[in-house]
Amino acid sequence: MSHASMPPTGEAGPSPYKNKAIGLAIAAAVGGFLFGFDSSVINGAVDAIQEDFGIGSSLTGFVVAVALLGCAFGAWLGGKLADKFGRTRVMLVGAILFFVSSILSGLATGVWDLILWRVLAGIGIGIASVIAPAYIAEIAPAAMRGRLGSLQQLAITLGIFAALLSDQLLQGAAGGASETLWLGLEAWRWMFMVAAIPAAVYGYLSLRIPESPRYLIATGRREQAKTVLASTLGEGADVEDHVVQIEHTIATDKKLEAQASLRGPRFGLLPVVWVGILLSVFQQFVGINVIFYYSTTLWQAVGFEESDSFLFSTITSVTNVLVTFIAIALIDKVGRRPLLLTGSVGMAVTLGVMSLAFTQASGSGDDITLPEPWGVIALIAANLFVVFFGATWGPLVWVLLGEMFPNRIRAAALGLAAAAQWIANFAITVTFPPLLDRFGASIPYLMYAIFAALSFLFTLWKVPETKGIELEDMEGVKVDRSRRGTAASA
Repeated sequence: MSHASMPPTGEAGPSPYKNKAIGLAIAAAVGGFLFGFDSSVINGAVDAIQEDFGIGSSLTGFVVAVALLGCAFGAWLGGKLADKFGRTRVMLVGAILFFVSSILSGLATGVWDLILWRVLAGIGIGIASVIAPAYIAEIAPAAMRGRLGSLQQLAITLGIFAALLSDQLLQGAAGGASETLWLGLEAWRWMFMVAAIPAAVYGYLSLRIPESPRYLIATGRREQAKTVLASTLGEGADVEDHVVQIEHTIATDKKLEAQASLRGPRFGLLPVVWVGILLSVFQQFVGINVIFYYSTTLWQAVGFEESDSFLFSTITSVTNVLVTFIAIALIDKVGRRPLLLTGSVGMAVTLGVMSLAFTQASGSGDDITLPEPWGVIALIAANLFVVFFGATWGPLVWVLLGEMFPNRIRAAALGLAAAAQWIANFAITVTFPPLLDRFGASIPYLMYAIFAALSFLFTLWKVPETKGIELEDMEGVKVDRSRRGTAASA
């Protein structure tokens, strides 16, 4: 029943069908923008929060990281809600949660209610992180699904850049993050409240875009599903055949309802679910967020002043945005596995070079310096690491999570895998400072290099190639045969 050989539609040039699919994918990917914006917006507010609320460094670090725990819960919850209420309705819930939390975070009267609103923001972001890749995978034609799925990561990187720029503009306008800006409120409060704007945009878009055709057919709205498919598959596509395929898999799922569970023989979960979880964990355990959250230490070690840290953090975030286009250009031509394998090698080497460079450091904790030429070598290696991550593991993991699971468990499995990603993000974020204090920078970067090397072996051994395979045929993708890059048709 495989339609992997079906020629791509609209490849000769722009078409209304292709543009429709792109437009829907961009709308869904705004959730990724919220993800990136929220993960970086607090960076400009950290010192001001610590000063205004009179809290120590440990509690400040918890304020920074606590949203990630909310994200893990939101991702787990979002997968379950999406199967019950539909993709677009759950998008709206995520947008509302993030909108409300943005306003209340800016109006927080103390650290504990700020923590509460940060958790609420995390739940909204976690929901969005699950729904976007699932929705994009389900509305995108197989021939361009990888490119459209990569928009999620592109939106994340744009959100990171927008947050950094917004923080700098607000801080500059007020003369400091702790200084009063508008309506008697400090600039750091406006850093949070400005996030309500993209949240409102996301909510509006969720009300405008059509529901996933697979959810529509599952709930008996066949004609609506045909309309959505006709608008995205392209002229000449057999819409009725696609509907029949979806109906067939839904009927099969009902017969196998007892198997519509994530439970399996390997440590309580299905093998494909473990692959999704480990993809998520490896994506975070290579230490990408250390580069974005704690880059000031590296820049200062190279010899730059702290006042220049924003400039270099911005350069890194812009690099992350630009290299995502490499993935968008190659993912549907080269495939998922070759890009992941290339990224693993590149990350392992660059992280290894950074670890080696920091063996030459003098000082301890945040107060370290690197002699020439090791400072420049570390700086180049850090940015090359971002290039390899941003062109491969950054976008490709989201693409694979959106497409690799069988239909009957897609949303729930994606939710669990995304929750694992947020927990891994939290673990890396909170462990880097104590590791830095105890061992210096060399040991943490060596640890991340080892995880990057392990990600190569994991990809070679377990990750299936899903390039060009219809979602209805994902049931036949054999994880254990991925070494040969094969996939059996359903």
